[in-house]
Order: sequence, then structure tokens, then C-alpha cells
Amino acid sequence: MSASFPRAVTRFGEAALERAPSAPQRRPQPRRSSPRVVERPPLRRVTVRLWLPATALFWLLAPFPLLLAPLAYLAPAPFRPANPYAVVLAVGRVLTSFGGAVVDVNTPHALVRIRIF
Repeated sequence: MSASFPRAVTRFGEAALERAPSAPQRRPQPRRSSPRVVERPPLRRVTVRLWLPATALFWLLAPFPLLLAPLAYLAPAPFRPANPYAVVLAVGRVLTSFGGAVVDVNTPHALVRIRIF
């Protein structure tokens, strides 16, 4: 051991080396040649374009929430809206405002474009 260590470290370090079980021998690894570079043709990126007529569907389904709005009066007081018809119309405005939106989903292998009209 080196003289720069304190005497106790030297003594216990030598004892630990004497009592340590022999380390398992590692098998020598065979030398590998340089890795082969495999040229692959570039993957073609798939493009998917979807047209979603959500606004038309919202307009067709709009009468149903209006017909079910009176059921909101059966909800408990903390959850009951003051005017359920106003809530239905506000949600309808938000849903119909999505018209014209374009959603792009990019992945390494595909591009998905969803156009909401």
C-alpha cells in the first residue's frame, strides 16, 4: 500500500485483500471486426389525410341536448346550472367553433392530418 494512506487504512486494506474471495475470472471476449454498415432504403413516410365533418354532426345532434336540458334541474344544488339552456348553447358554440381546424399528428413513420369542417 502507499505510504500516503494512514496506517489503519493500510492494515485493514491489506486484510480485506487477503480475505476477499478471488474475483470471478472474466472470459476474454473475442475481438470483433468493425461493425458492418447495412444500407437500408429510406422508409417512406405514410401520409394520412382525414376529413371529419364534426360541425355538421354537432348541428344534427343539437336538438338532443336541448331536449335533455330540463333534466339538469334534477341535479343536486351545487352542481345545478342556473340556466341549463344557456349551458347547452355555450357548449354548442364551442363545439361548432372547431370548424376549419386542422390537427397535425407527426410521428417518425407517419403524418396524420385531420381537417375538421
